[in-house]
Amino acid sequence: MEQTAYTLQGSRCLVIGYGRIGAQLARKLRALDAQVTVSARSPRDFARIQSAGMQTLDTRSLAGQLGGFDLIFNTVPSPVLGAPELAELLPDCLVIDLASLPGGISPDTQPPPTCRVLHALSLPGRVAPLSAARAIHDTVCTILQEESVL
Repeated sequence: MEQTAYTLQGSRCLVIGYGRIGAQLARKLRALDAQVTVSARSPRDFARIQSAGMQTLDTRSLAGQLGGFDLIFNTVPSPVLGAPELAELLPDCLVIDLASLPGGISPDTQPPPTCRVLHALSLPGRVAPLSAARAIHDTVCTILQEESVL
């Protein structure tokens, strides 16, 4: 909130990626009464996102879909935001890149001059390694249980 002139309540937020960080972030934003849309790739993730009361987008086709967001959080560690996607951002849109290297913004792309990008690459693991490790452990155990391995 220090980076914007408004609170998260009522803000139109996009979380790109529904892995362990994206899923937790989306739930927290929703709990803070933000209008949350999450992009993912699998029908299974789309169902989970929608059942949690959030909107969905397909990460593979973000171009033409980003013009209505106040805040965009990327968690995908691959360039998913290129020139076509960044060109449509709202004038005061804030993009926060949380992904591991190389991040989600194409290195040869500049956002519009009125938009800001915060590169917080690998932030959870860097500042809270124990919590990040616990989240990874819990996710792996859940997947193994779903696959009847445990």
